[in-house]
Amino acid sequence: MSFNHFNSAGQAIMVDVSQKEPTLRTAVAAAEVLLTPEIVAAIQAGITGKGDVLGIARLAGIAAAKKTPDLIPLSHPLALHHVSLDFKVASAAGRIEATATVKAFERTGVEMEAMTAAAVAALTIYDMCKGSDKGIRIENIRLLYKEGGKSGIYRRQDAP
Repeated sequence: MSFNHFNSAGQAIMVDVSQKEPTLRTAVAAAEVLLTPEIVAAIQAGITGKGDVLGIARLAGIAAAKKTPDLIPLSHPLALHHVSLDFKVASAAGRIEATATVKAFERTGVEMEAMTAAAVAALTIYDMCKGSDKGIRIENIRLLYKEGGKSGIYRRQDAP
């Protein structure tokens, strides 16, 4: 196992990617928000009192992807070419899954940007609904897919 964010003295470093060739990088990540079925129904009906919950969560996730290097100390600032957020709503189960897709033509991957986007979208849903239920949970933040660069394609085994 290799941890490349440390030098030979064990100090944290930013990985030098200057010699790598830029390639199209894509990553897809997801996060689950567990709420009551009643809150999910209110979100779908647009009657939460705070406006378009999923629309605001989408904007928050996109903005978060672009701010990843400000949040994750050793991540590289990247010129992102595409960020999208989709939501899969399971009303009866009281579950919303936020899925973020990020693309960039860069020297390093966009996994952290996708995971940050999914996590912040989930946090935004929590923030906009917490007045109705303090027991909302965010779970299972994970990378589903990545491609580009020398490590090739990764697809999570339980990913669709």
